[in-house]
Amino acid sequence: MCGCFRSIITRCKSSSLTLCGILLVSSCLADAQESAPLSEIRWQKGPSIADLGANAQISVPTGFVFAGPEDTRKIMVMSHNPPSGKELGFVAPEDSAWFVVFEFDSLGYVRDDEKGSLDSDALLSAIRKANDAGNKEREKRGWAKMNIVGWEQSPHYNTTTNNLEWAIRGECEGTLVVNNNTRLLGRGGVMHVTLVSDPESLQLLLPRYRTLIGGFAFKQGSRYAEFRAGDKVAEYGLSALVVGGATAVAAKTGLIKALGKGVYALVLAAFAALVSVFRAITSRVKQLFSTAQKSKNTDDSQER
Repeated sequence: MCGCFRSIITRCKSSSLTLCGILLVSSCLADAQESAPLSEIRWQKGPSIADLGANAQISVPTGFVFAGPEDTRKIMVMSHNPPSGKELGFVAPEDSAWFVVFEFDSLGYVRDDEKGSLDSDALLSAIRKANDAGNKEREKRGWAKMNIVGWEQSPHYNTTTNNLEWAIRGECEGTLVVNNNTRLLGRGGVMHVTLVSDPESLQLLLPRYRTLIGGFAFKQGSRYAEFRAGDKVAEYGLSALVVGGATAVAAKTGLIKALGKGVYALVLAAFAALVSVFRAITSRVKQLFSTAQKSKNTDDSQER
C-alpha cells in the first residue's frame, strides 16, 4: 500500500550529479522517537534575511521561521528523512502547515537555450516512458506503481527571474498526487526548492509559496546574468532538468534499455510524491513544533 512504506530518501547519483530522490514515508512516523528535540534548532524568525550558503539568500517573512544547513539536516533526521548533504535551508510558517527545503546542486551554469522551445508533449512522453521502466523495478520490490496522469502545470521558464517551474499530476492506487517543482538558476548551479504540503491544500498554498520564492536571490557574483567565459557549464539544459538530468538524456536518446537496471533505479524516484509523504512529514513536523511549544510554555510558567 502507498502509505505503508518505511521512511527513506534515496539519492541516486551518476558521477557528480544528483539525479533524483525517493520519498517513501511510513504512516507510523509518530511512533518513532526523534534524536533531538526541535527546541534545540537555532531558529531565525522573520522578518529577516537568511543566508542560503555563501551564494544566495532568502527573505524570511513575518510569521515564518528559518533554519540553516546543519539544522535543516537535523530536522530531516528528526522527521526520519536521511539528509542529502546539500541542504542549505528550511523555511516554514509558524503553524507549520507546510514547509520548504532549499538544496543547491553545483552542476554549473545551465544554458537556457530551450526557453522558447520546451516541448511539453515530448517531455511528458519521456517522463511516462521513464516511469514505466521504473514501475517494473517497483513491482519487483513489492512497491505500488505510480502512474502519470499529466501536467498539473506544464514547464514554464521565467526569463526575468531565471526560474523553471512545473507540476505533474500522478496517481497511486487510485489516489491522485501532485509533485510541484521549482529550479532557480544561478551562475554556478541550480537551487532545488521542494515544497512539502498536503496535496489537497497545494493550490491554495501556491500564491504564498511563490511570494516566498520571490524573496529569494543569488548574491552578487553568483547571479545567472553574471556568467563569464570560462565558468563551468552544465552538461544539459532546461528539458533535462524537468525529466531528471542524465535520465532525460537516456530517455531522449533511447539509452534506457541499453543502460538497464541503472536507469531503472534512477527513474524509480521520479514520481514518489505520495499523499502519505505530505501528510506524514507535515504531521511529524507539526508534532515536533507542538512539542517544542509545549516545552517553551512550561518553561515560561516555571519562570513566573
